[in-house]
Amino acid sequence: MDLTVDDAIVFFKGEKFLPKLISLEQVGLGYLHLNQAMTTLSGGELQRVKLASQLYKKGAIFILDEPTDGLHLDDIRKLMVLFNAMVDAGNTLYLIEHSLDVMKEADYLIEIGPEGGLAGGRLLFAGPPEEMKNCGESVTWPYLAASL
Repeated sequence: MDLTVDDAIVFFKGEKFLPKLISLEQVGLGYLHLNQAMTTLSGGELQRVKLASQLYKKGAIFILDEPTDGLHLDDIRKLMVLFNAMVDAGNTLYLIEHSLDVMKEADYLIEIGPEGGLAGGRLLFAGPPEEMKNCGESVTWPYLAASL
């Protein structure tokens, strides 16, 4: 039981529970060990375990708070492929996110600001990322433009 999820996928090929292991790998958790206690997982890892358990739903709505926080760029790319596949399967995803790599792949962005707390909470922009350049109030656009 000390196998990683990635190793277990190979070892248990053909077993009925294989799709559950594959879903963990798809959310970037292939490095976890099967005998690893849930209490040792980070908040982001726990969020991805929950996501893995819901991957095969269709027509569902998912709200994810900073799903890429602390992830390596390769893991972010893997999650983006997964998120796009989920949308293609008829699901709706709402991501609360600060990653420019995620923003530039979004279908639609909502920017609230201009700051946090009492200086925030106002709608600055809503629309496709490429239209953000026409929004004079956007705090995000200069950074997003530099990453495109």
